[in-house]
Amino acid sequence: MTQEKLHHIFTNPPIFETERLILRKINISDADEMFAYSSNEAVTRYLLWDTHPDPLYTEYYIRYLQERYAVGDFYDFAVVPKETGRMIGTVGFTSFDLPNRSAEIGYVISPVYQNKGYATEAVMKILAFGFEECNLERISAVCMKGNLASLRVMEKCGLKREGLLRSAVFAKGEMKDVHLSAITRKDYFSKAYI
Repeated sequence: MTQEKLHHIFTNPPIFETERLILRKINISDADEMFAYSSNEAVTRYLLWDTHPDPLYTEYYIRYLQERYAVGDFYDFAVVPKETGRMIGTVGFTSFDLPNRSAEIGYVISPVYQNKGYATEAVMKILAFGFEECNLERISAVCMKGNLASLRVMEKCGLKREGLLRSAVFAKGEMKDVHLSAITRKDYFSKAYI
């Protein structure tokens, strides 16, 4: 995968379908749904970003994302259940390390839709895209210490815990420890995580 190919893919992101979900580009029409969970402190407790203070902020943020999509350097998808057609969160790549054929993924799901397997289903589709289409060798994910729900999603998707990075990120006014988990291409294709 080259940088040019990556940019080409994400200037017009693909639409993915799973059994229950559609993963697609985030649109300005998603602003109300994004604000509903992004303004919830229980959601942002373990994330690097702060709660959205008002709907206008969320709208501005999505407009900013449209600019990043336009140049192919934003790699997140809206998570949309087929039954509702409304965005309930995001999933995607937070970064790529193309020389080393690796990437990091991230995800967030509205509390209303948690514990229904949506995050796991969405992450599995992104892993498939990363290994099968982007030819990645390794995909990792991190979450702040204490975020047990995120750790469970990683484990269900086959990411193995590799360690605790102490004082690795500055968030919410203090240094935070983060768990690092990853899955390799070999593990993914051998289905070693099942």
